[in-house]
Amino acid sequence: MTLEILTSDSLAPVRHGFFTRRGGASSGIYSGLNCGVGSTDQREIVAINRARVADAMGVAADHLVGVHQIHSTHVVTVTGPLTDKPKADALVTATPGIALSVLTADCQPVLFADKSAGVIGAAHAGWRGALDGVLHATVDAMVALGATRENIHAVIGPCISQRAYEVGPEFFEDFLTENPKYARYFAQGDGDRMLFDLPAFGLAHLRSAGVGQADWTRHCTYSDAARFYSYRRATHAKEADYGRLIAAIAL
Repeated sequence: MTLEILTSDSLAPVRHGFFTRRGGASSGIYSGLNCGVGSTDQREIVAINRARVADAMGVAADHLVGVHQIHSTHVVTVTGPLTDKPKADALVTATPGIALSVLTADCQPVLFADKSAGVIGAAHAGWRGALDGVLHATVDAMVALGATRENIHAVIGPCISQRAYEVGPEFFEDFLTENPKYARYFAQGDGDRMLFDLPAFGLAHLRSAGVGQADWTRHCTYSDAARFYSYRRATHAKEADYGRLIAAIAL
């Protein structure tokens, strides 16, 4: 099956893609394009899937680089293939021929490009990373490489939407403790449950970081099992594990 790659006009003509699960070699609960080396899927199958992504991005397999994601604000500046995976949640580069990638399964994959400066970035932003400032940190790292904030375009790819993101009162209180204005990103759910708008929160942080344009592809990972993996959906289904989606960008 052909890979399904979602793209954004605001990042074009920079090579990029938010890859769905379609077109991969994995089977069972991972059926499709599982690119998560941290999953319990067969490593050789994950390698095949990642090689297909690298080929689609026009780079060698070892030039599709990623990090060991830990829900942090750490950003790695990449100048060539990585011999190991540093603990971080974002990558930036000004080096042609390198494809930056992040893995997600409900969290936000965010791709960045300053086309005029030739600087790109990729970030994994779940609620913790977004709250702590990983998106601001990514923009700062791009500026350090020569990007200009107002020339940076950022796109949030498929992630969990508000209607599917039910949270408890402690989660809500954590956000209000950080900033009472964050109440705007929550809607009332059943009983004491709240519904959190992760992509709206991400877009607000991108705009406060000064990017020239910020968008969301408006795809919900939880609600479309045929196209996307979802940690929360797998948890609700009591599945043993879940696949990981990949998003990538290259100069």
